Amino acid sequence: MKIKSILLSVLLVAGLSQNVAYANVKPVVESFAFTPSEVELFSADTKAVFELVVSHPNGIENIATKVSLTSSRGDTLSLQLTRTDSPVNTTLNKVTFKGTLTVPRDIYPGVYSVAADSVKNNASAGYQYETGKIISGKVRNTVGAENGLVVRSNGEINLAYDTFVGPSYDTTLGIAFNDVSKFNSSNTPIWKVGEVYNPTKYFELRVPSLSISISSSTPTVCSSNGKELSFLKEGGCSFAVFTAKTNDYASKTSNQTVTITSARTKTILAIEKFANQTSKDLPKSIETVRVYSAAEGYVLPKSATPSVCLAIGFFVRVVSGGTCTLTYQTAETADYLASDLYTVSFEVTRDPQTITFTLPSTANVSSKSLALTSTASSGAVVAYSTTSTGVCSITGSTLNLLTSGNCTVTATQAGTSTLAPASATATVMLTGAVVTNKKSITCVKGKSTKKVSGTNPKCPKGYKIKK
Repeated sequence: MKIKSILLSVLLVAGLSQNVAYANVKPVVESFAFTPSEVELFSADTKAVFELVVSHPNGIENIATKVSLTSSRGDTLSLQLTRTDSPVNTTLNKVTFKGTLTVPRDIYPGVYSVAADSVKNNASAGYQYETGKIISGKVRNTVGAENGLVVRSNGEINLAYDTFVGPSYDTTLGIAFNDVSKFNSSNTPIWKVGEVYNPTKYFELRVPSLSISISSSTPTVCSSNGKELSFLKEGGCSFAVFTAKTNDYASKTSNQTVTITSARTKTILAIEKFANQTSKDLPKSIETVRVYSAAEGYVLPKSATPSVCLAIGFFVRVVSGGTCTLTYQTAETADYLASDLYTVSFEVTRDPQTITFTLPSTANVSSKSLALTSTASSGAVVAYSTTSTGVCSITGSTLNLLTSGNCTVTATQAGTSTLAPASATATVMLTGAVVTNKKSITCVKGKSTKKVSGTNPKCPKGYKIKK
């Protein structure tokens, strides 16, 4: 009884699998292609062969299907694709439809989109679905002509395509630019004498293989070198931004007329001097002198020495002694050039301090080191340095005596926000010589031995220290 139940389960599963395999499905478009993808009206052969492959488990009902070709102008061509199986077998799982189109010599050149009528499966399946309209896929990378059959006349398509868009400053166009940070309504040209107009700043190229050019029909007011305009004098400037005609694209032009006005001027700023300050009661704030410009109104300073002072609005926050340097400059606007960079400085004097530092007149190098002592009037820590390299060196507050000669040492106190730095220099004459303890080692190489002496003796190459 148990075996029968297992067999029944196996049969039920097998039957379910069979039903799933033959579930209702739409016909599948395996491929839709045409060869060649381009025809030339001036050539001897203007024929293109179209092939459509459709599959379904229960077969395809259609004996033929219609293909339509339509240009952007609305010109149309059509042909019929018929099955290649003969005799026709409507239960055939995969069916190929073929047809040939002879392109009329008087047709307008361009890109013709290709679409085939719907194909349905064999009704013997107990149901019937259609593929829906069948559209040709991408056949080339030419922008604006990626799909469809290209018809050329003497090598030209003469494709009318928006090879560029703009200008960005014309908000009435309602264009969505790809580079939104570059192409926006606030990015506007300056229509003044002495300025330069580069169309690539305001027009966006949509066909990478082309380039945007510019020409002027009023060269005395605005002259062009093909890539940009130079505004020479006041008056009306008429120019054209364009992409030139190619074998693929028709020319596209955007004509512009603007009025060129007088040149921008550079703002001159009047900067008054600041009085010197002391380091007393730091940190402290002092009010800055008001600086006004026609370009942007009041001009606020910037600090070039933030370790000494900070510029905050109309005030300068003094945080340390030293030289406080402030800068003033106006940015360029549509009416004014950027001003020169103006600099003004004042001193914040720090309290002076002194260092008492002496060295013995002579010292013998045999003593190897000498303790350094000094005193700063402020009581701050003193650091030591020497330029007498090879004669002496310094480790912290210890002077290392290396060899005979003059050893010059400088004691320095770096100062603080309220104390000025200070230093003192002293020289000691080093005499005598450093006593070195020599030692000897015995080196062996086979039966050969050698004795080596010195402060740090080493065996010659190939020898080892005798143990």
